[in-house]
Amino acid sequence: MEFVVLFVTAAIVNNFVLHYFVGICPYVGVSKEVGAAASMGLAVIFVMTLAGIAGWLINNLVLMPLGLGILEYVSYVVVIASLVQLVELFLKKAIPALYRTLGIFLPLITSNCAILFLVLMLALEEYGFLESVFFSLGAGVGFTIAIVLMAGIREQLEQADIPRAFRGAAVTMAIAGIMALAFSGFAGLV
Repeated sequence: MEFVVLFVTAAIVNNFVLHYFVGICPYVGVSKEVGAAASMGLAVIFVMTLAGIAGWLINNLVLMPLGLGILEYVSYVVVIASLVQLVELFLKKAIPALYRTLGIFLPLITSNCAILFLVLMLALEEYGFLESVFFSLGAGVGFTIAIVLMAGIREQLEQADIPRAFRGAAVTMAIAGIMALAFSGFAGLV
């Protein structure tokens, strides 16, 4: 039950994008169409989960036992960049259309602060291995939920009569704020 609570907490209650406001760049940039948003979400789930696992292993089996906690940031950035390269190479070879759709936003996963925030949070909270896995997976699923919801709303807004001054970034930020407010209603859930 504890693992389910961690998963729901990361995915819904303390959604990284809508609660902590990290990972906003790909959230806004790739949320123009649901297909691209879902694909980006799946890539982020993969990278977040593996980064959480690798970060926990590096932190608890190498850095802390050797007293090298000062190298946390550097090691996490190297792990995240390596994982994103792995995803990028896989997509380029296996699903070229998706690779082209994600375009510049795929390498941006490397600089997605939500992933770095995740591995730093895991170290701060001192979660065990399985707790880290469930929390990481939940954070990735939460990112995917947020980006797909935003993409669905933005697709619907293409058909709406929005005042000219409110189009583009203005309406996107307003929607993000409303979504954050809506998700704050889950605060008492766990």
